[in-house]
Amino acid sequence: MAAELSILIDLNIILVLQKREPFYEDSAQVLAGVETGPFTGYLAAHSMNTFFILIQKDQSASAARTAITELLQFLKIAPVNQNSIDQALNLDYPDFDNAVKIICSLQCKAEYLITPATFLITPPLSRF
Repeated sequence: MAAELSILIDLNIILVLQKREPFYEDSAQVLAGVETGPFTGYLAAHSMNTFFILIQKDQSASAARTAITELLQFLKIAPVNQNSIDQALNLDYPDFDNAVKIICSLQCKAEYLITPATFLITPPLSRF
């Protein structure tokens, strides 16, 4: 049996599903791939705060807790620590948030970072 492909998912992939935006089908396929295979999916830890705040603002704190609990049934959390931030600051990359996600991807050994920016799938992260 082949090993699962590890991916770090940008929070915006999850948010697209909440708002039914243009990339809904693509986002749903990514998450289905995590839930049923062939992907092991990660979210960067710093994304969870943002997700909670956004759901709480639109719905309630209880709904935010429930949404996060449901995500954690099939997604893993890629940690963010001082080392992650130091490495992201030193990465020659124009978008700091994406730099942090790239470092998180490398630290959790994800092969790809998936974002909804024209549904970009970054090239293999081994180049960083």
